[in-house]
Amino acid sequence: MMLNNRILAICGLLLSVSRVTSAQIGATEITKWQHGKTAAISLTYDDGSINQFRVAVPIMDRFGFPATFFIITSQIPSSQYQGTFIGRPTKTILGETAETPTNKDNFFERASAIPYLGYSGTASFQTQAGEVYDEDKDLSKAYQIIDDAYARVRQGAFTLEARGATTRNQPDRITWEELAALANRGYEFASHTVTHPRLAVLDDANLIYELEKSRQDILDHLGYKHTFSVECPFGTEDRRAVNFALQRYQLARNYMPDSFVEDLDRGSTADPTASRKEYVRWQRGPVTKTPIELIKSWVDMSLAAGNVWLVMVSHGVDGIGWEPKTHSEINEYLAYMKSKENKLWIATFQDVAKYMRERMHADVHWYADGDAISVVLRQSLTDLSYDLPLTLKTSVPSGWERVAVRQGGRSQVMPVVQDQGHSYVLYQAVPNGEVVTLAALGATTSR
Repeated sequence: MMLNNRILAICGLLLSVSRVTSAQIGATEITKWQHGKTAAISLTYDDGSINQFRVAVPIMDRFGFPATFFIITSQIPSSQYQGTFIGRPTKTILGETAETPTNKDNFFERASAIPYLGYSGTASFQTQAGEVYDEDKDLSKAYQIIDDAYARVRQGAFTLEARGATTRNQPDRITWEELAALANRGYEFASHTVTHPRLAVLDDANLIYELEKSRQDILDHLGYKHTFSVECPFGTEDRRAVNFALQRYQLARNYMPDSFVEDLDRGSTADPTASRKEYVRWQRGPVTKTPIELIKSWVDMSLAAGNVWLVMVSHGVDGIGWEPKTHSEINEYLAYMKSKENKLWIATFQDVAKYMRERMHADVHWYADGDAISVVLRQSLTDLSYDLPLTLKTSVPSGWERVAVRQGGRSQVMPVVQDQGHSYVLYQAVPNGEVVTLAALGATTSR
C-alpha cells in the first residue's frame, strides 16, 4: 500500500515500542491475547459424532461460545472422497505376504492396504499395528500384527464386505449443508482426515490421500477459511506424518512447531504455569470420568499463568462417540468459563493460533502529535490467511475520556481505561493496513 507524503513524514518520526516506557503518551503494545484478556480457550471436538451438533452446539449457542470441529469427511453424506487404497493391486500384495515376512521395506504398503482387501474387520489391524508402531515404538510387534492379519485373510477367517454401503441420508450423520449453516454462524470446521486412520503407518501415497482429499472436500463444501487446521488422528506426533500434514495445512492441533510455544499434549503431566515461553498451548481432554472440578481447575490455572492457551479436546456427547460427557456436565463447565469471561478469550482454534503468530511476527510504532496519536502496525507473515485483527493498547493523555480510533474506512469509539494512574485505550487494528489514528472525543487534552 502506497503511503502519502504526510504518512511518510510521520513514519520518519516514529518511535519504536522497544525504546519507550508504557507511561509515555502514544506508547503502544500488542496485548498478549485479543481484547487484552488474561488467557485463551478453544473448545474443540473430534470425529463429528451427531450429538456434538444436536446437543453441544445449542449449549454453546446459549453461552455465545464458538468452537472448532475436526471432522472425518468420508462420514459426511455427499462427500466426494471415500476411503480407498492408492497403490498396487491388493491381491498382489496379499500373495506376497505368503512368501515374504513384513519388514521395514513393505510395512507401510501392507498397513495401508489391509483395510481395503474386501473383507470385514481387517481395518482394525491397521489401527492395532499403528498404535504399537506410533506410541510404543515396537516395530517387531507392529510387523507381527500385520503378518498375522494377512495370514488370517489367506486362511479365510474374514467374511466378504457388504457392497453398496453409503453414508447418504443417514439420520445420525451431519450434512454438509448443516455444517455450512454453522460455519456462517462462526463455528470452525477442520480436517480429521478422510477415514481417521493411523497416519504413521501409511505409505506416502495413502498418507497424502487422507490429508489432501479431506481438505478438498472441506474446501469444496465450506470454503478456504476452513482448510487452515488439521488434527492427525489419535493425536499422533509421528514426525513424518506431522510434516506431511503441515505441508498442507497451516496448523495441526496435535503438534505446534513454533519456537515461542510450549506445546503440551493431552498426555503431558507438565505444569503449564512453569513454562517461561511466550505462550503455552495446553491440551486437555475431558473424558467420561474427568471430574468437573478438575476441568474448572484447568481454567483457573490458565488464568493464573497469563500465557496459557487451553485447548479443550472433546469427543462423545450424551452417549454417542468416544468417552462421552453428558450435556449437564458440558453445561456446567461452560457456565464456569462464562463466569470468567471478563478475563477469558474464548475463540476458535484457528483464531487463537493466528493471533499468536501475527503478534509474534508484528512490530508496532507510534507518533504523538498534539491532540492526535498515529500508530503503524506491521507484521511479516506473507500468507494472506493471517488476517485477524490484533488488539493494541495505547497510552493517552489523562484528560481523554473517549477515543475515536480510525484505520482507513474503519472507525471505533473506545473508552479510556485507568490503570495504576495511567490512561490507555484498547482497540482492534489490522496488521499491514493503513495508519491508525487516535483522537480525543469530548474531553480536555491536558497531560
